[in-house]
Amino acid sequence: MIEARHLRVLRAVAATGSFSAAARELGCTQPAVSQQMKALEGSVGTPLLIRTGREMRLTQAGEALVRHAAGILAGLTAAEEEVAAIAGLRAGRVRLVSFPSGSSTLVPGALAALRAAHPGTRVSLEEAEPPRSVEMLREGDCDVALAFRYAGAAAADEWDDLVVRPLLADRLVGLVPEEHRLAKAESVTIGELADESWIAGCPRCRRQLVEVCESAGFAPRIDFATDDYPAVIGLVGAGLGVAVLPELAIESVRPKGARAVTVEPAVRREIVALTLPDLAQVPAVAATLDHLARAAAR
Repeated sequence: MIEARHLRVLRAVAATGSFSAAARELGCTQPAVSQQMKALEGSVGTPLLIRTGREMRLTQAGEALVRHAAGILAGLTAAEEEVAAIAGLRAGRVRLVSFPSGSSTLVPGALAALRAAHPGTRVSLEEAEPPRSVEMLREGDCDVALAFRYAGAAAADEWDDLVVRPLLADRLVGLVPEEHRLAKAESVTIGELADESWIAGCPRCRRQLVEVCESAGFAPRIDFATDDYPAVIGLVGAGLGVAVLPELAIESVRPKGARAVTVEPAVRREIVALTLPDLAQVPAVAATLDHLARAAAR
């Protein structure tokens, strides 16, 4: 019989590449990891790891078991939580992953309301941007992922295997220095900013900006690169350039020295809460999704 604790150890060994690193991640000793791996290999009747000197790799059987482990562990979590709820235990645990501007705007109110309604429910928070946050959900490292995607920027079926709870449409807003020639304009076209010095994120994060600018017939001159929203706002406020940021990001930081302006054509990102189908049946997870939706509606 395959035990869940053995699967968790196998996943840790596969992810870290060694017994010692897996032991550190799991908070146990290396001999304990070794013993549990031997027990798991005994249960399945075939080797799962090949050890060659300091290196360690999965056998074909090990790869197959790791591939199924996330779904198995998610199903077990769902079963344990549902049984606990049926038995009348007012307890639960939710591991939430969110992108930074979601953590500072949507998450606090949602979790405060969840705690007030269900004081026995424990929620942990970790930050990660999509697609990493979505990978964490599929790999069984979280229960709910707060994520986003831009219209037309990804395949329509990329989340087909997940439960998707739409939360809100977050529009991109232009940021210009307070003394900028367009600071008092009701709205500006992206083309009116073609000759400006731009402040943008890393190459992956700035992709949407570059696509919007190129559709307007120009390539933005990006002189400053940072993924830190307060830094972006600080640079704009100092008169060093212009930027576009999601409205959620501006809500979380006071734009001192900078003025927000509406940018046309409108570009929006879809903010959603994601979970696995099995986990959606867990009361604590379902309650978390509900409170995130309520927070987004305010």
